[in-house]
Amino acid sequence: MTAPTPTPTVTAVAVGPRLVEGRGQLSDAVVDALRTGAPPTYAPGAVLRADPWGEDLQLALYLLYEPHYRGFEGVDDACEWDSDLLRLRQAIEARFLHALRSEISESPRTVEEAFAPLLLEPADLSGSLSHYLETVGELWQLREYAALRSLYHLKEADPHLWVVPRLTGRAKAAMVAIQYDEFGGGRAERIHSRLFADLMADLDLDPAYGHYLDQAPAPLLATVNLMSLFGLHRALRGMLVGHFACVEVTSSPGSRRLAKAMRRCGAGPAAEHFYAEHVEADAVHEQVVRHEVVGGLLASEPDLEEDIAFGCAATVVLEDRLADHIHAAWLQGRSALRTPLPGTDGGSGARENR
Repeated sequence: MTAPTPTPTVTAVAVGPRLVEGRGQLSDAVVDALRTGAPPTYAPGAVLRADPWGEDLQLALYLLYEPHYRGFEGVDDACEWDSDLLRLRQAIEARFLHALRSEISESPRTVEEAFAPLLLEPADLSGSLSHYLETVGELWQLREYAALRSLYHLKEADPHLWVVPRLTGRAKAAMVAIQYDEFGGGRAERIHSRLFADLMADLDLDPAYGHYLDQAPAPLLATVNLMSLFGLHRALRGMLVGHFACVEVTSSPGSRRLAKAMRRCGAGPAAEHFYAEHVEADAVHEQVVRHEVVGGLLASEPDLEEDIAFGCAATVVLEDRLADHIHAAWLQGRSALRTPLPGTDGGSGARENR
């Protein structure tokens, strides 16, 4: 009897965004490795010499994280657990974390110290990006802001889900309850990432996942990388909870201002709705996350308090870095993206930074 012919193994290829070009030695190495399947090639000591806040390192890290989400068009799914890529990612993560710890050397040690300043609306909102957009922002700036934020909002809440298996009791139950809202309460058309895609359509932007990666500068990439860093490491679960709590605590006031900005500039109903939805939802989430997610985690693992505080502080630092970058560009009349959006009047002086 003839033995049956073995069924050939078919390697699944992720259908994701287009793979972008690198911005330096590390990101070039990652791009080449993803395209060819060969180990990444870079000079010894390249990670330690790289600017931890720079375009090259932050893009390299983003590219190394993306296979854990939707991958890249034409890139083998198996690269997600490629040992050579993971080894490089580990080195870059260590460089990034070291830079964060150095930046926040005087970070708060307790949850109270970390969150107390965030619970009160500051009297001076001059440094607030959402206040700027609410009061004097122009439509081209709202479009840029949406293009930048799309790198996270089109996968909104995905990085935070990684913490669920690492929580227990009150913290787990509350986290899942909040995430149920983030993912539309069982209705696909109400998933927050879908609502943001609708916002982008109102603003005449491309809502395809990852479409604006090539135009996203390092300060934006760092904010998204922070979530992936915290989410993919069980040891950093306290930091992810701190990050998540910080986002929820600060979201409602900022969303209210952005909804007004969208309305004032005539951005469209879906654009306004995305932020209006977050005003009410995140006001409720703030209470749940502080008392049940953070409170529950502290009750079960009190030794994680410093990590929770650090996650909050790191979020504030990176959001401030991004706001400074955007403000500086707009005040000079140029684009905050690496290259301006097509048809944008503002930002004619933008230059690529490799």
